[in-house]
Amino acid sequence: MNIISDILMSAGAFAAAIYCFVLSARLKKFTALESGMGGAIAVLSVQVDDMTKALDRARGAATGSASSLENMTTRAEVVAARIELLLAAMHDLPEAGPAPTTVADPDEDGAGRLRFVRRRTLRGDLEAAE
Repeated sequence: MNIISDILMSAGAFAAAIYCFVLSARLKKFTALESGMGGAIAVLSVQVDDMTKALDRARGAATGSASSLENMTTRAEVVAARIELLLAAMHDLPEAGPAPTTVADPDEDGAGRLRFVRRRTLRGDLEAAE
């Protein structure tokens, strides 16, 4: 019985040695930098670094664009408020001169066509509204 157990133990040790040898060969191929998975892992690592740098640059550009857009929006709101104030002040201005008159303008066929005539006023007569 001892002999059988010694034979089985020797066979198990021999099988473990063969398994370790095969595993070692596969591991050497896996970690080779020129070919195999090691090379692929090295290339992917470089690509991840490049993508991280590109992402940081894109994030910086987006932040700059967002702040520029926010500044422009603020300026536009200020200008819009000023325009609204000027338009509201336009209602307070007096009429500048007489109302427009209509004059008949004869066409080629002799029929009259109405034309509006507006008179310009001097700029000194207008008041500034602000």
